[in-house]
Amino acid sequence: METHAVPEIEQLLAHDSWQLVRGTAVGRLAVIVDDQPEIFPVNHVVDRGDIVFRTAPGTKLGGADGSRVAFEVDGVDLQTGLAWSVVAKGRAHVVRQLHDVLETFGMSLAAWQQGSKPIFVRIEVDDITGRRFVPTWRDPQG
Repeated sequence: METHAVPEIEQLLAHDSWQLVRGTAVGRLAVIVDDQPEIFPVNHVVDRGDIVFRTAPGTKLGGADGSRVAFEVDGVDLQTGLAWSVVAKGRAHVVRQLHDVLETFGMSLAAWQQGSKPIFVRIEVDDITGRRFVPTWRDPQG
């Protein structure tokens, strides 16, 4: 019986990483608040190489606006059984210009959680990395 070696970790191209971000409903926003890391689940859309999400005033917005942030999505490809993870890094800012605000309302970006989420935040991504791997629960040698 012939077996094919699967690389332990496959580094993804930026294009493939963006495709996974686009295809994932919910990601995690990582910010620093009062010198402590905080992570928030958010739904999002990709717009012109940026990640956009909605929020309300509070800790998440305070930690994100004007700051460097990280955004992560991950999952498992049900067809191949391979797991994947993508991390995007960049500066987040509240969408404030009138023409930008009007444009964001045209995006298919409803609030994931109940309650008013009137503020749009754009992460201007300057670094995105992704990887694909065999999860240990699937690898008989893991």
